Amino acid sequence: MSEGEAARPKPRVDIEYCNVCNSKPQCLELAALIREQIPEAEVVCRTGRRGSFEVQINDTLVHSKLGSLAFPRYEEVVQNVRKARDGLPVARVAEQPITDCVLQ
Repeated sequence: MSEGEAARPKPRVDIEYCNVCNSKPQCLELAALIREQIPEAEVVCRTGRRGSFEVQINDTLVHSKLGSLAFPRYEEVVQNVRKARDGLPVARVAEQPITDCVLQ
C-alpha cells in the first residue's frame, strides 16, 4: 500500500431500510455495488423506520426516501462514496423515477 492510499479516509456508508416495505433487497443491491467498486468502503445495512431508505456517507445524509418517497440513483451514491474516499465533500443524490406507484 502506498503512502497516499494509507492517508485516504475509509468511507463509511450507513443505509437504513424499512423491513415492513421489504426494502432489504434494494439495500443489499446498493451495498454490493458500492463494495464492488470501492472495496475499502465500510457499508452497513440496518433496519429502521417505516418507509425509510436513508443513505448516509460519513454521517452526511445524501438521500432520504422519507423525504422524497423514492429510492436513490445508485450510481450517484457510488460517485459520492468515491468523493468521500478522496476527501471531497459529498452531495445529495437524485432519486430514481417512480414508475410503479398508482394512486387510487
